[in-house]
Amino acid sequence: MAAFPQTNAPTATSLDPSMVTTALELPGYRIVRNIGVVRGIVVRSRNLFGTIGAGLQTILGGNITLYTQLCEKTRQDAFAMMAEHAAQAGANAVIMARYDANELMQGVTEVLAYGTAVVVQKI
Repeated sequence: MAAFPQTNAPTATSLDPSMVTTALELPGYRIVRNIGVVRGIVVRSRNLFGTIGAGLQTILGGNITLYTQLCEKTRQDAFAMMAEHAAQAGANAVIMARYDANELMQGVTEVLAYGTAVVVQKI
């Protein structure tokens, strides 16, 4: 099973992150209802201090940790929003989960987490 790593504990309005997968199915479960596409969208910009810090890191080479942290936080937030959207729609799982990112303008990026919300039952 290709599941996303747990990012946040489920809340009353969200679903268990282990019930989100990039696969077509969840092993041990059967899909009993297809709810449809769900998504979480986050738009972020870099701040001035982060840009300066990242610029210094590029001079030294290697992993630019300031951008890595910003990207990871943005993906986690988009994932959490998608899971919340699925739960609000009545789903208890999301299959075929994906991420997409687009630069809207210089320094402003949209991250989209999306998938198919479904209701599953344990086999």
